[in-house]
Amino acid sequence: MIPRPQLFRHLRCFSSTARNHGHTSNIGKQPIKIPPSVTVDPTPTHIAVKGPLGSTSVPLEPYMKIAFPEPGSLSIAVENAEEKKQRSMWGLTRTLINNAVVGMTEGFTVPLYLVGVGYRAALEDDPRATQEGGSGQRLNMKLGFSHSVLMPIPSHIKAEVPAPTKIVLTCTDKHQLGLFAAAVRKWRPPEPYKGKGIFIGNEQIRIKAVKKK
Repeated sequence: MIPRPQLFRHLRCFSSTARNHGHTSNIGKQPIKIPPSVTVDPTPTHIAVKGPLGSTSVPLEPYMKIAFPEPGSLSIAVENAEEKKQRSMWGLTRTLINNAVVGMTEGFTVPLYLVGVGYRAALEDDPRATQEGGSGQRLNMKLGFSHSVLMPIPSHIKAEVPAPTKIVLTCTDKHQLGLFAAAVRKWRPPEPYKGKGIFIGNEQIRIKAVKKK
């Protein structure tokens, strides 16, 4: 029978040899599918993506490596995956390039829902037209204030109001779309007591019970 101290020593040796010392990025190592309608042109500093809906570019760090292992596929690698910064930028860059490909082919859409008594929205012409980067339209929202909330729509955002309590935003840039949706939501963030506010997509909140004295 092996004495207890020696048994622990054997267990420690076994666990140390089974440890995986390699580092990788589960997101970064996944290849990106490039549709036939999209053109990808990498350079040492950025990668240009052009598609049916327009063109954009994603910056590249010097240690990024772009390859085309097969037609219609793009892969990304880094010089040293052991470095935490390179490993984190590996996954981030892959996500940005994939978003650029999707944005230039399909675009991104997010719905906003106005929940509350008297809450409603309408799309109207903006008197300032296309000044200050506007699209010539604005949102006119009734959100329980004594005044209407007017939000000019940027030129890179397309807005629709299919129902008085629903706004649909579309953009080729996922980041810019999220920023504008957050700016609209900021006027009436969902509150946890009556469940009123502006909800983005399938956003849900937990309703709190009001304590009675």
